[in-house]
Amino acid sequence: MAAKLKKGDKVVVLTGRDKGKEGAIASVSPKAGKAVVEGVNVSIRATKQTQTSQGGRLPKAMPIDLSNLALVDPKEGGPTRVGFRMEGDKKVRFAKKSGVVIDA
Repeated sequence: MAAKLKKGDKVVVLTGRDKGKEGAIASVSPKAGKAVVEGVNVSIRATKQTQTSQGGRLPKAMPIDLSNLALVDPKEGGPTRVGFRMEGDKKVRFAKKSGVVIDA
């Protein structure tokens, strides 16, 4: 199945304690069905000090399930679903709410 959400996409959280928050996708794990979104689902992790980094309690963005994310519509600004269509000989993603092509 083709990836509906990719690294760099601006998404909004649909459910959970971070509902309504927006952010860009930092990384996607398609096998696990999860993505890490900047500024969303942040947890405090205690890390030991090393020669290269300072230790302590550091905030870290944790993975969130892809089903809890929706792409932000580039035209209207709200959450939208992603569809696929052929334009010429190229398969492109588009926002179902406004019909705007996401991939250039």
